[in-house]
Amino acid sequence: MTNDNKQSAKTVLITGASSGFGRAAALRLAQTAGQIILLARRQSRLVELQKVIEQTFPHVKVHSHAMDLRDDVAVDALPTILPETFREVDLLVNNAGLALGLNGAWECSLQEWDDMLMTNCRALVRLTRRLLPGMVERNRGHIINLGSVAGNWPYPGGNVYGATKAFVQQFSRNLRCDLLGKNIRVTNIEPGMADTEFSLVRFSGDKAKADKVYEGTRALSAEDVAETIFWASSLPEHVNINTLEVMPVCQAWAPFAVNREMASPD
Repeated sequence: MTNDNKQSAKTVLITGASSGFGRAAALRLAQTAGQIILLARRQSRLVELQKVIEQTFPHVKVHSHAMDLRDDVAVDALPTILPETFREVDLLVNNAGLALGLNGAWECSLQEWDDMLMTNCRALVRLTRRLLPGMVERNRGHIINLGSVAGNWPYPGGNVYGATKAFVQQFSRNLRCDLLGKNIRVTNIEPGMADTEFSLVRFSGDKAKADKVYEGTRALSAEDVAETIFWASSLPEHVNINTLEVMPVCQAWAPFAVNREMASPD
């Protein structure tokens, strides 16, 4: 179900907009939004995406800004350095995030753990905190956080990545509690297996290894998740999708793992 004729968000801000879910969401939301702010680290990709949106959707005003969301100073300054006409953000899509490595917890890189915590948790929280007062003052807005099925269901090697997405889930729920009585929606969207640059990043650019993850499957596409984001944001303003877990049909939960080789106690 979609509602292309109604889009409550006039100004949309998307993090991690240079690829994957973020890029697809920008293109989908541009069909009805009035203004879009694109945030990501890769300037060249942002410039390319801005051109595509402006050429395809001439009614949309676009502002792109290259920044690393792990930079506290840059995040704190964002609300005041945006062009004045872009400062009243109606829809914040906290999409930026990453998984790094798939090793057991005893052999993981602490730097990779820190990078996931900084990007998936700290940056998301800090940007939300900077933009939320404006939403409260205007008494309108929608925050869509990109969680993951990994926040609900553990898997070997998921360790800190899964923990960060569980954090996103609880942060989203607690935002809803704090915002009760205000006309601000909060949604946590939790995709399962999706064929984007996700695994390429996780495996440090090893394309063969990343491709193996999706071999023989029909995984979600970035456009599938973008459509979900659009749907949640285009519902009537009194309707809040709290949490939406979405998987491809080829993916489901596994039985409990049982190791039968461990020695029994005497």
